[in-house]
Amino acid sequence: MLAELAAELRESRGVAHKRDIDALVRTLADTVVPADAPTAVPVGDDCAALPDGDGYLLFAIEGFINEFVAAEPWFAGWCGVMVNVSDVCAMGGRPLAVVDAVWSAGEANGQAILEGLAAASRAFGVPVVGGHSNVRADRSQLAVAVLGRANRLITSFDARPGDVLLAAIDLRGRYRDRFPHWDAATAAEPARLRGDIALLAQLAEAGLCGAGKDVSQAGVIGTALMLLECSGCGAVIDVTRVPRPADAGLSRWLLSTFPSYGYLLACRPEQVDAVIARFAARDIACAAIGRCDDTGVVRLSDGRREEPAWDFAVSPLIGCGPR
Repeated sequence: MLAELAAELRESRGVAHKRDIDALVRTLADTVVPADAPTAVPVGDDCAALPDGDGYLLFAIEGFINEFVAAEPWFAGWCGVMVNVSDVCAMGGRPLAVVDAVWSAGEANGQAILEGLAAASRAFGVPVVGGHSNVRADRSQLAVAVLGRANRLITSFDARPGDVLLAAIDLRGRYRDRFPHWDAATAAEPARLRGDIALLAQLAEAGLCGAGKDVSQAGVIGTALMLLECSGCGAVIDVTRVPRPADAGLSRWLLSTFPSYGYLLACRPEQVDAVIARFAARDIACAAIGRCDDTGVVRLSDGRREEPAWDFAVSPLIGCGPR
């Protein structure tokens, strides 16, 4: 099982998309993002973090695959808000507002996207304050940007050898048709959604967690690779300990599922029980799934055996690790 999972990980679509980032980062790092840019974290985190008074402004953007927007326009609009909110929360922040860019072949084709954006804006309590539209395009396209603020950061660059890896995922959902999206949000009460997303900022401000990342379309393991690469760490990840719905296949869940609420956190051992308790109090599954080390190699485990899955010295992923 472990060897097959490791091989599938290396060939997965989600990881392939993340590998594309490497070339972009190498270009931008030397031009648009100079070494003296006023950012609190290097390029490669969920948001740019700009020092602002006694805290940080958080700035991020998400673009969406055209086939997804065409097949699920309302949910794509919802995700435009949701995934940006998740990026801000992953860095210990609170979202302030979003702007969108919606292109469509006619006004009617863009209406469902806008309705999804509006529904998520109301549910999460994050206003849409502007954007750009074009109803004379040849297809539907969507991008959404977010502004947030953090008092204390969670970053992808602060995991350390000896840290415990935690996975926190809302399992109260279902897969949507055609795409590997685990939807635990669209049917939830707005008050619950808002309380759940506030939890990451509370953890950061309480000093319980300084490193983490939200689970993306690279899945739990692919997201762990990005977090570990940025921090210059390796790890052993026990795939049997990742919180998972009873009816979700292991490979699909670990390698390609994009949960509406899912975070990987790296905490000191003495912080683990308190962090798990915070999620448990909100009925969100959270478990220790591994431990960071200084090997630069990520190994998958089933509790008995280990299988190397990625060696950053041989192959960067997003290219944002220590140079």
